[in-house]
Amino acid sequence: MYVVVMGCGRVGSALAHALIRVGHEVTVIDRDPAAFRRLGPDFPGERVTGVGFDRDVLVRAGIERADAFAAVSSGDNSNIISARVAREMFGVERVVARIYDEKRAAVYERLGIPTIATVPWTTDRFLRTLIGDGSTKTTWRDPTGTVAVTQLTLHEEWYGRTVRDLETTIGARVAFIIRFGQGLLPDSKTIVQADDLVYAAATSGSVGEAVALAGKPPVSED
Repeated sequence: MYVVVMGCGRVGSALAHALIRVGHEVTVIDRDPAAFRRLGPDFPGERVTGVGFDRDVLVRAGIERADAFAAVSSGDNSNIISARVAREMFGVERVVARIYDEKRAAVYERLGIPTIATVPWTTDRFLRTLIGDGSTKTTWRDPTGTVAVTQLTLHEEWYGRTVRDLETTIGARVAFIIRFGQGLLPDSKTIVQADDLVYAAATSGSVGEAVALAGKPPVSED
């Protein structure tokens, strides 16, 4: 696969190297020639200096034969404009843009541009690290970065309580339960049992909090 990466910051350079390692061909675009130093002298891909949404720059980067395009510069506007040019002008099928503003990311997602909203993801990671829950990993996240599904590690006192009680406490929705090796779509009255594998859906930025609350005993109503 041939991939054009727009932006050679820490994310762009890491993405470029990762793509190379798994056998893909890569060209990196950045307006600052000094940014290419992050790639190192042995980087086998191409480097193109210029603005990532400029048509001539994209053509020099081989966008006309590209299978995928990633816009990962530090600017939301530059990323979304370049992603739209790649998709709408050059017909690149796989296009993704890095967006810091999650509200704008949702808008562009509806326009058909998959986006990654970095702020909610970072919030979750920080919270998990600070509370010592780095072992919990997100199982699935929607393309906009808005909603995530993750497995909960429940405190034993949740066993015998209803899904409604759990959802009210953690501020997230129980998406499904694996019980005795079978998937179960619970309702609010479903009783949580020992050995259940409980997966919850939460908005990004609140995943870490939901995980932390699930690991604590239910608050007494007395």
